[in-house]
Amino acid sequence: MSSDLMPTLAALFALAMGLLAWHLLFPRTFWLVIGYPITAVSIRCSWRRIALGCGLTKKRQSWWFTTVPGAIASTGIVKVKRRFQRVSVDTKPFIWLPLPTQYGWRVTLHTLEGQTPTDYSEAADALAHSWGVHAVRVSSPRPGRVVLNVTLKDPLVHLDHVPAATELLKVTVGRLETGQPWVIDFRTIPHWVNAGATQSGKSNLANALIVGLAPQPVALVGFDLKGGVEFTPYAPRLSALATSRSESTELLTDLIGVMIDRMGLCRTAGARNIWQLSPAVRPVPIVVLVDELAELYLMADKSEKEAIATTSTALLRVAQLGRAFGIYLFCCGQRIGADLGPGVTALRSQCSGRICHRVNDPETATMTLGDLDPAALDAARAIPAETPGVAIVASQDGQWYRARSYLVAERIAEHAAHRHAHLAPSWDELTAPIPTPINA
Repeated sequence: MSSDLMPTLAALFALAMGLLAWHLLFPRTFWLVIGYPITAVSIRCSWRRIALGCGLTKKRQSWWFTTVPGAIASTGIVKVKRRFQRVSVDTKPFIWLPLPTQYGWRVTLHTLEGQTPTDYSEAADALAHSWGVHAVRVSSPRPGRVVLNVTLKDPLVHLDHVPAATELLKVTVGRLETGQPWVIDFRTIPHWVNAGATQSGKSNLANALIVGLAPQPVALVGFDLKGGVEFTPYAPRLSALATSRSESTELLTDLIGVMIDRMGLCRTAGARNIWQLSPAVRPVPIVVLVDELAELYLMADKSEKEAIATTSTALLRVAQLGRAFGIYLFCCGQRIGADLGPGVTALRSQCSGRICHRVNDPETATMTLGDLDPAALDAARAIPAETPGVAIVASQDGQWYRARSYLVAERIAEHAAHRHAHLAPSWDELTAPIPTPINA
């Protein structure tokens, strides 16, 4: 090897090592400065070929000018004749310049005539393989436009910490597949259904919710039909806890009474909900946590029929009317099926928040997500057992996403419950008749 090449090779090696170190130590800036420009140029240059391979182009008849050579005149000039000729060409959807995101990029397309967002959703896997990325998600902000959100790698693989709560009744419990935080906001979506098999992450999500709500000025009420084994460690932060069907019936009856008292307070003050009341007289919000929802509806013999009807009706009334009066539901269960009775189906229809972890039976996934996009149901059934905490979530923006909750050990949730036990209002205080102030 010539000695003249040694400095050049050394410089190239140093440059390569520098780029590698930049990529490993500062991946976000490397992506914005190096990765994104290369990706943007590559996408624009290869779009016609990829759109054709993924079946997103359309045959279109177009008229083109063609030239026909004529005879050579005496001046030696070649005369030509022009005419229109109809030809068939492949037309691709117009693509804008990709925009960088935290975990990849997004790009807006103009759909062709007769195309719908479903055409692009069906081609999402093919697009992901063509671009060599982790996933492509499709959304449509307005007619004629489709947005492709591309993630280069799975943002749900490593989740580091649980951020502190910042707003009342809002808890960040994990991360969405887009890289954005997964937020459960009871003010926006008041009632939730959380389905999942054992070891799927359902209880872990409840732990994250307790950690986030414990330092907030809210009352927590628990229904634990496992005999109290799930929620008893958090009892210091709970204002009330029911561990059997009879206790559940009594506690739900009290909740209905609380709700009726708050109705009267709002009616007297001329308010549509408690949030229109002044902070001085506004009642404390109540978040109701239900574990093993199916146990409230299972009937061992006919003697339990009346008790089941009572609890089912009371829970449904809370779901229908509770939002306006500061009572919110978070219902968990391993199995949520129509075979449990019409009460479960009616309750499901009142819970606009849907979370489906890995489940053992397809009916539970169908009951949880069946009235949403069918693609969400397929994604829920495809959750592998080795990814606990991963779930399909109906988000508050009207879309569905893959998400994963932060890992929150029981000891962390127990510590939060004991640390903030002084914030738990007593149940007697919550159920006491509300005095109606003159200037409410």
